[in-house]
Amino acid sequence: MTVVMLALLVAGAPRPALAAATGSRFLALCYHDVQDADPDQTFVGVTTARLVEQLSWLQRNGYRFVSVDDLLAARDGRRKLPDKAVLLTFDDGLESFYTRALPILKAFRAPAVLALVGEWLAGAPGTTVAYGDAHVPRDTFLGWDQVREIARSGLVEIASHTFNLHRGIASNPQGNTEPAVVTRRYDPKTGAYEDEAAYDHRLAADADAETRLLVRELGQAPRVLVWPYGERNQTALSIEAAHGLAITFTLVDGMATVDRLAAAPRHLITPDPVMDQYVSELRELGQSGPQRAVQIDLDEVYDRDPAQQERNLDHLVQRVQDMEITTVFLQAFADPDGSGLAKQVYFPNRELPMRADLFNRVSWQLRTRAHVKVFAWMPVLAFDLDPSIARVEAWSADGAAPRAAPQTYRRISPFDPEGRRKILDLYEDLARAAPFDGLLFHDDATLSDFEDASAPALAAYARAGLPASIAAIRADPALMRRWTRLKTDTLIAFTQKLAAIARRYRTPLMTARNIYARPVLDPASEAWFAQQLDRFLDAYDETVVMAMPWLEGVPRDDADAWLRRLVAVVAARPHGLERTLFELQAVDWRQPAGSPARRISAAVLGDQMRLLSRLGAVNFGYYPDDFLADQPAQTRLHRDFSLQSYAYRP
Repeated sequence: MTVVMLALLVAGAPRPALAAATGSRFLALCYHDVQDADPDQTFVGVTTARLVEQLSWLQRNGYRFVSVDDLLAARDGRRKLPDKAVLLTFDDGLESFYTRALPILKAFRAPAVLALVGEWLAGAPGTTVAYGDAHVPRDTFLGWDQVREIARSGLVEIASHTFNLHRGIASNPQGNTEPAVVTRRYDPKTGAYEDEAAYDHRLAADADAETRLLVRELGQAPRVLVWPYGERNQTALSIEAAHGLAITFTLVDGMATVDRLAAAPRHLITPDPVMDQYVSELRELGQSGPQRAVQIDLDEVYDRDPAQQERNLDHLVQRVQDMEITTVFLQAFADPDGSGLAKQVYFPNRELPMRADLFNRVSWQLRTRAHVKVFAWMPVLAFDLDPSIARVEAWSADGAAPRAAPQTYRRISPFDPEGRRKILDLYEDLARAAPFDGLLFHDDATLSDFEDASAPALAAYARAGLPASIAAIRADPALMRRWTRLKTDTLIAFTQKLAAIARRYRTPLMTARNIYARPVLDPASEAWFAQQLDRFLDAYDETVVMAMPWLEGVPRDDADAWLRRLVAVVAARPHGLERTLFELQAVDWRQPAGSPARRISAAVLGDQMRLLSRLGAVNFGYYPDDFLADQPAQTRLHRDFSLQSYAYRP
């Protein structure tokens, strides 16, 4: 496993909550190499002595080692797992499993899973194996005689680690390589990406090859698959299940359950942890830490000059590292004029022009070099699609024909089937094209108390039992409440469909959505936005509150009191602060462009961040960030923004 892929794991998925075993839960641990001294972290090694120490600690503290058969018996209801069940797994088929790990497992009578990469075991003695970016001797890995002896031990389940997908493949025009299981291969000769059929065929052919190999060498097909780098998607899961591999393991931290073995989480043991660190990791497993987020305009990275574009990217990555940011909301659409209307995007797609094939490159660099989670920031409705598609229209009390509301986003009607289909296409194409950890749904997903009066919307209201007349609805408070909630729920349901189609290709995938401050502070204003805090907290992994006092017209002297009210409302909800991120503003958009007064200083932002911390806010961030001009000033802001300065204490 390469350093780059390890970096990806560090920036990986959220940790599910840890819970006590109740007959169906178990903890899966992921080991790789075992060496007597100085374990090479290229192979994610641990020392023999520490492996013994770790298994001894587990045994002394009531953990019970279980096998794949035990998991299946518990899944089928034949018997329960013991409390504090633990499954040991060893990836990559390294020769040290036979010489060092197996004798230890026998001494502890501990079952284990051993995952083999077929291609790595296929070479003749004296050859080398491509292991990440290195070429290592073939005898670094097990021989088939050793594997057969391991299988005969009765302790070890031989699993697939794919035949030849434990590697990176070309993923974008800039030359990155990304995990083969979830990446559409880029061909630099043709400038084209692998299509759906070719991708499916490549994964199915690999599953066929690995199954045939293990049947030939061991006399039986594998029951378990371990995903290389923990990366998988719903397509890959379906293909492997069709080949009899309904049990697969990832590298998402957290407790596993026998009713969800299709993609069970595992905890990666790295890098040869001392005992205190090992115990601390297990005890803290599933506890998600606080977030420090920044929302980034990809328009500021883009440049027609490729060399300058790379320099811009380097500036961004370095700043994200230096600021110790944990999460980046990265713009996936182009908006150089600041209108909020997506006329172009930064990924290959079927519906809009591509300004540049850039999102993949920047997301990958941020995840692997800056070790952050990346959320793809996308509009929900504000796309410049075919004019024949219905737009959101506002009703007018003066009897004028419905029209787009002034001073707001130009949006596709969420009730128009063709518009919804095309937006779903865009999200699907984004997920195919690039790696990311989550989706941030933009603040364009609103409908006012005069919207939507388009023909598809009126038809939808009639189907829901409402009058097909905005005037009639607005004249009756009870109908008005029903109409408001219908719009709120329609937007939530649509974003959930967008997330579902993205999850076919990016799993796991978190969701976040912007909410304006007014619906948080004044529940009655749901009618003006079709946004509601409690519905958001239930619907999304994270609600991103736009904690932007000057955007809301709050006088400067009242900003702190306004923020206090905002945090208090969220804090009153169960787990509200844990599931909310407060996003501050680094620019006062009321001021003229280019005016020094337009910039919110790092000192002011820092004061607001300290206030949020004192009030108990767990997660916060800001937008925008001018990483090329160092605005807000990094040196000043870091001390208030960094988790090292204000560490989280659960």
